[in-house]
Amino acid sequence: MKFDKENRIALFGTSADPPTIGHKKILEELSKIYSCIITYASDNPKKKHRENISFRRLLLKTLIEDINNPKIIFNQKISSPWAIDSIKKCKKTYAFNKIDFVIGSDLISEIFSWKNFDKILQEVKLLIIKREGYPIEVRTLKMLETYQVIFEISSLNIPNISSSKVILNNKYSYLPKSLLDIVKKNNLYLSSKLEE
Repeated sequence: MKFDKENRIALFGTSADPPTIGHKKILEELSKIYSCIITYASDNPKKKHRENISFRRLLLKTLIEDINNPKIIFNQKISSPWAIDSIKKCKKTYAFNKIDFVIGSDLISEIFSWKNFDKILQEVKLLIIKREGYPIEVRTLKMLETYQVIFEISSLNIPNISSSKVILNNKYSYLPKSLLDIVKKNNLYLSSKLEE
């Protein structure tokens, strides 16, 4: 598939544990801004995942199919626990040079300890998505400036829904409807305890 290489694209890796209506909203909003969004499920080395990546991959792929937007591409082949590896695979696969790496404000302070952080900075611009309850601290902004990180804080209005809330609140209402059958059929996320 060919894309306008003059435009920036968004690379959105996520644990998708599980994908929520928040993930769906992010993808839909990004598709209004970018010519292309590449997404994949990944294992975050700093998180303990509730379900294995094969189920999380299936859930995210199903969500993308449900959104049915040709600008949003699911490509699990670029997935890696290490952002730098996913970025390089994306560049090699799609021959893009202008990539905005999408990251939530809940993870931005961790980025300084990521594997090959200095190389990530050379490869991408960061697009920081604000998440309610995770303000971007002044100290973090100063560190971004100190490291000369090229970044933008998104103005996207994303609902305060996280994968953790699905589990903590036992609510199906936080999941996209297209995922409910898979979750229930495979008893994912202790679905027998989840409420509508």
